[in-house]
Amino acid sequence: MSVSISRRLQRSLFVAGCFMFCFCFLFLDRYSRLVRDEIDMNGVVEMDSFRRSDINEVIANELSSKVRILCWIMTTPENLEKKAAAVKNTWAKRCNKALFFSSVTNASFPTIGLNTTEGRQHLTAKTVQAFRYCYEHFGDQFDWFLKADDDTYIIVENLRYFLSHHDPNSLEYFGHKFKVIVKQGYFSGGAGYILSRKSLEVFVTKGLSGAVKCRQDGGAEDAEIGICMENLGIKAGDSQDIYGKETFHPFNPTAHLRGFYPPWFYNNAANYPQKGLGCCSDYSISFHYMTPNDMYAMEYLIYHLRPYGLIQDVRKTRTFRMENMAS
Repeated sequence: MSVSISRRLQRSLFVAGCFMFCFCFLFLDRYSRLVRDEIDMNGVVEMDSFRRSDINEVIANELSSKVRILCWIMTTPENLEKKAAAVKNTWAKRCNKALFFSSVTNASFPTIGLNTTEGRQHLTAKTVQAFRYCYEHFGDQFDWFLKADDDTYIIVENLRYFLSHHDPNSLEYFGHKFKVIVKQGYFSGGAGYILSRKSLEVFVTKGLSGAVKCRQDGGAEDAEIGICMENLGIKAGDSQDIYGKETFHPFNPTAHLRGFYPPWFYNNAANYPQKGLGCCSDYSISFHYMTPNDMYAMEYLIYHLRPYGLIQDVRKTRTFRMENMAS
């Protein structure tokens, strides 16, 4: 009799355990879906409601007026609500001007529609047309012109700090350098790259007009831009800091810190990839393959989280070499 009761009790406990497991699994799955839906809804998280009163922005504001950057972001109609919205509501607000280019005009976002179709095979056309638009409408209003993707995160203050060591009237552009295909190297499209005002002028007026020297569609966008720049005599500049650490990054922070690199990256990178804190400059400029949630996390970690009692003395900061600036 006791054996029969014991077996019934075991079966009951087993059934109850299965029920509780299924309930917890369904609850957690439903909860995680609700959290994801809440975060992804409209692609917007408000980050500026709690502005810090203990932050001195004088130096950053001075650089913003002296180093004027137009940022243009390549996106698609499908990415507007999440990826592009995350860019718009985080780092793009710190550019002197931000433009979003797509294959379709969207007046409410807004995006500027280009005369091309979507697809990797047409990224060169989107890039060429976007740079042409920037030159024709804003060529004399800004010092530097940044191209980024809608999964690129830019620390704009660090970009300005880096560019303050360079001349916008020089024939240079900067990014994360690959050593293949182009003799002087070319820059990763995903990590973002930035043209000086003079480089943009030469690119559009000589590379895309008259006796065209640059491919206007097809191929790998970043490599084709690199070939074009070399043909035009525009130098692929060095963007490492004085310690040899990279500032533009083709992957997300975790990949660089942990060294989660694909084999091709070791073969193509101009400077041998490092991991750990050696991977990345303390004044890093960009990271790629960033989800919208990654971007909001970066906003918090960079602009809100503070270790109490550790205060940076920018007067002692020396990270980049100053080039000879035009008078």
